[in-house]
Amino acid sequence: MNDSRKSAFAPVVDAQTRVLVCGSLPGEASLAAGRYYAHPKNQFWRLVGGVIGRDLVTLDYPERLDVLRSTGIGLWDTVASATRRGSLDNAIKAAQLAPLAELAARLPALRAIGFNGATAARHGRAQMADLAEISFIQLPSSSPAYCAVTLAQKQLEWNSLRKFLD
Repeated sequence: MNDSRKSAFAPVVDAQTRVLVCGSLPGEASLAAGRYYAHPKNQFWRLVGGVIGRDLVTLDYPERLDVLRSTGIGLWDTVASATRRGSLDNAIKAAQLAPLAELAARLPALRAIGFNGATAARHGRAQMADLAEISFIQLPSSSPAYCAVTLAQKQLEWNSLRKFLD
């Protein structure tokens, strides 16, 4: 693991995106695989699958993204680039924030942004003061490093995204 500069992936969104789920910055496994939430112990695909009532874990990655887009869910990160040794959010240094407010302004159907963890929420909310019509939800992190609550407890909170998808 090195602490070279890491960069986020492109957003996965379209004009029908109603909920944007933002992490902080992809971890080492995701960066190596070139895909969101690639670490096998990350609970993201289980949690978001629970929100929409679909088993996403068994699908291949392009199918997962297709299902998300078809249900109105987009993905991105709040940090565009940073230096970081390893994958933990608390190791993020010299962060350059992603232009989240600019992206949100280009999504006509956007109703909510769900921040996957406290770091994503801290970086994301700082940029969003002028977007009062969008709801912001801090979700418990899907990271395997965040074990303060059970998967079932996390799922209850993640399910709050459902009302924005109807």
